[in-house]
Amino acid sequence: MLPEIRFESFENKVSEPVNTTRERTYIKTGQATFDGLIPRIKAFLEQNSMDVVIDGKTIRGYRSPDAKSLWIRDFSDILRGIKYFERDLKSMVEHFAETQASNGRIFDYFTTFPEKRPCERENWTKYVRVPVEADVEYRFVKAAYLAWQATGDDPWICDLLPHMERALHYVLTHPWRWDEGTGLVKRAYTIDSWDFAYTAGTHEWLQFQVTDDTYWGIMHGDNSGYYEAFRRLAGIYEYFQKDDVARIWRTRAEDLRTNMNRICWNGTFYWHFVKLSPVDIPGVDESTQLSLSNPMDINRGVPTHLMAASILQEYIRRRTKTEAFAEWFSIDPPFPDGVFGDERLKGGAYVNGGIMPLVGGELAKAAFDHGFEAYGVDILLRYAQMTTESDATYLWYFPDGRPLTEEESTSPEASPADGWGSSAMLYALVEGLAGVEDEKKLFQKCRISPRWHAAGVNEAEVRVCYESSGANISYSLNYEKDRIHLEVRTEGSHCRFHILLPEKREARSVIVNGERIPFRIQKIRNSDYVDLERRVEGKASLNIDLID
Repeated sequence: MLPEIRFESFENKVSEPVNTTRERTYIKTGQATFDGLIPRIKAFLEQNSMDVVIDGKTIRGYRSPDAKSLWIRDFSDILRGIKYFERDLKSMVEHFAETQASNGRIFDYFTTFPEKRPCERENWTKYVRVPVEADVEYRFVKAAYLAWQATGDDPWICDLLPHMERALHYVLTHPWRWDEGTGLVKRAYTIDSWDFAYTAGTHEWLQFQVTDDTYWGIMHGDNSGYYEAFRRLAGIYEYFQKDDVARIWRTRAEDLRTNMNRICWNGTFYWHFVKLSPVDIPGVDESTQLSLSNPMDINRGVPTHLMAASILQEYIRRRTKTEAFAEWFSIDPPFPDGVFGDERLKGGAYVNGGIMPLVGGELAKAAFDHGFEAYGVDILLRYAQMTTESDATYLWYFPDGRPLTEEESTSPEASPADGWGSSAMLYALVEGLAGVEDEKKLFQKCRISPRWHAAGVNEAEVRVCYESSGANISYSLNYEKDRIHLEVRTEGSHCRFHILLPEKREARSVIVNGERIPFRIQKIRNSDYVDLERRVEGKASLNIDLID
């Protein structure tokens, strides 16, 4: 039984609006490659915004790149980008909560547009939950958390907490979702987190249903997603001083992490699928299959640093071996052509080995956090080049660089403005390279980790703002011969500074607002960072004196 939670005590914690000034999010380095990425990705994202009216209420969401549908899966990740530009972050999350089943189950998506033309023409409202999916509930929790983080709306998140609890309780108890033997979330045998299952030829097309013949197993990405969801729920309870409930969810998170790292780690990266049902697919060496959730696992915090470095090194190694234009594989090597029920799912197509900017963005963010800064920069530069040349970004590409087409995909549409992958790249740019990470809400606790030196940038001005609340934080950074100067502006934030030093340079002293303060050096692989913490009200001027 989950503990009963009462919300009356939260009433005194309601936040007032932080700022009515509508500041914009931008990066200025003097280099068009970096400075142009935010406006270009913003333009892609704007093409995905979609309003629907259900029961007389307008719901604003961001559509899937392959259909006019509002998926919680896409939206929860896209929120990492649109939270800087969009004012309405809550209505879509609210609708998924309002339509939640009594057992806690969340729908995958809803739409009011015909999806399968020309056979489907009705403009009815349609709700879908794909039975083989196990990841939907953690994505709902993630979306709620990110919307709260940007809006700062305490009463709103309090109203959602029972829905978030029920969603996670469903996953922890339902026989389709939870495996008692491993203590992990299970699913049907799909390609990573996608929504159709392997049937060994017993189903005539894509299989979305759970049946008596379903092959069960553990997919690492589901479990890293729930690890992150448990921790985010715990963070909300800690904010509201419900420490006893927070401890429950943090314990669950650590248990899941322990079990996942014990069962799913193959020594180099995470097994694509750990089988619970005996099944062999001819022509598949599962020990070599590197699937798209691996970099996501890193960014959700499940692997140790050494494990994360191993995953990143594997992607770098495969980049040197592959004939594909990028190593952002959905899965590598792919499954044999058509074994999942559709002849279009050949090797190198869609989730069966297609190249996905979504993976590239996650890889870049992981690289910045684990001492592969040059690799993270390289990914962003490649994405900037390909989108500048084409003024388009697709959900996936063939290995030879051709974008998907509707004829060659199982999806109804082929949008040239994919919000899923572009928002992942924005996530890597803002939180990785520029290094502005909100660790609470409204930037009240923030990690500042500028890594511009790895990109050959000596001067940078960065402003990050939530359009929905006006909350913002900004900094200017200068690398000089013997000094790093960083000036931060914020209305009030506990800042954890994590500042990359130039190669072969050491920090002699750190002075903040004229006061010499203690610091420590954190070494991540071959990179040295100056670490310190400081409460910033208004402005802080930080100088790091360098020596050889």
